[in-house]
Amino acid sequence: MANTQSTTHKTAQFARTIDSNKLDSLACFHWLALAIKDFQKAPAISFVYGMLFSVIPVAIYFLVFSTENHLIILPATIAFALIGPAFAAGLYDVAWEIEKGHQPTFGHSLKSMFRNPVGEWGFAILLMICMVAWTRVAALIHALYPNTTNPTFEELTFFLGFGTIVGAIMAAIVFTISAFTPQIMVERRVDIMTAVATSAKAVNNNVWPMFIWAGVIAASVLIGFLTAGFGFIIIMPLLSYASWHAYIATIKTKRQRKYE
Repeated sequence: MANTQSTTHKTAQFARTIDSNKLDSLACFHWLALAIKDFQKAPAISFVYGMLFSVIPVAIYFLVFSTENHLIILPATIAFALIGPAFAAGLYDVAWEIEKGHQPTFGHSLKSMFRNPVGEWGFAILLMICMVAWTRVAALIHALYPNTTNPTFEELTFFLGFGTIVGAIMAAIVFTISAFTPQIMVERRVDIMTAVATSAKAVNNNVWPMFIWAGVIAASVLIGFLTAGFGFIIIMPLLSYASWHAYIATIKTKRQRKYE
């Protein structure tokens, strides 16, 4: 009994965590199916948010072609993946309203960004710090770029390999802490440390399903950029709705939900 109390006390010193369910490996495809239904039920709001999301990658394309510096694509892509979850709160609210049988509105979805302002904006700042850290690391990695005019593939191998590894590590860390954090703070009034710790624990408890989900997200973001950013008009609402359903399926609650 004493050992249990001691363990609980040590955990509480860091952050309280909310229990999570074990997921099927291919659960993300069910979330995407539900996301398509949400899109069909709220097409106007979905398109508005989708267009807002598409502004960022279109701006990246403009920056790349206006400066003729294609090396900024990689850090810019990671930066987009970092800040995206912070601005998806409105779409989480849309999915939540649909699940409750309500008619979602744009005004109500905007209010969700201020439902837990300290936690939500604190998390946004955390993601911005990660973004700044990545851009600094990317700048250091760029120093490894061969100083020849036309570098060969062999000369680029170390540069590309090292950059990919560092980017993958950064992406894995950010995905772990952000997979469920914004959704938790939209639905519950909890502190940022509780939300982050819960997200990390849930991802660690479902490594394979979360790995597949991360792969789906990465592939979707790639498709979005391959369409010059305009694909995000549809992709980002779908990913946001699916992320909400992922949260509902994964994070437990004391009171039973009547959601799908």
